[in-house]
Amino acid sequence: MKNTSPLQPETYYHIYNRGINGEDIFKKEGNYDYFLLKYTRYINPIADTFAYCLLKNHFHLLIRTKSEEEIQTINNNSNRVLNPVRVNKTSSQIISLQFSHFFNGYTQAINKQNDRTGKLFELPFRRIPIEHDYYFSRLVYYIHFNPQKHGLIDDFREYPHSSYHAHLSDKSTKLQRKEVIDWFGDKKSYKEFHQSFQDLRDINPVTFD
Repeated sequence: MKNTSPLQPETYYHIYNRGINGEDIFKKEGNYDYFLLKYTRYINPIADTFAYCLLKNHFHLLIRTKSEEEIQTINNNSNRVLNPVRVNKTSSQIISLQFSHFFNGYTQAINKQNDRTGKLFELPFRRIPIEHDYYFSRLVYYIHFNPQKHGLIDDFREYPHSSYHAHLSDKSTKLQRKEVIDWFGDKKSYKEFHQSFQDLRDINPVTFD
């Protein structure tokens, strides 16, 4: 059953979705970078991102929505939101609208590139609120493990379209890298956790119904 509850401020979520009827949402290699570019434009102002993985026909995100005060401040500051939303909206409405702009903007570009029409993503997109601390490290692993789970690659640590390597890098990133590494203890523990197969039975199963 789909969770369609409005996204609330200052809440951790596992966000995931796929192409309509299972259609590929990344049709060319350059689409992965474009997806992240659009994501940065529309979602970074209203949420912090901890982990992600982009697959041919679906994606996974681990985010924390920003506080009500931050979201309302951003809403009233057109210099920080590139597609400003109307005033007098609740924070949940602002979050939802930014996700809508994100999906619509990406869809329009893919449709133009591939001479297609219509929706690209299934709606509504899936969201699972995260309420237990022990869940975080396992969810990061689960998100990174997805390409191997679906048979796209033999070793998910070699997959190029996830946040795994960005967490280990010293290069600038928009991810909340320090907080992620702190969940594991340090980079060494992060790598060791990812090197060992993890029991993921306590992770809510991802279903596309």
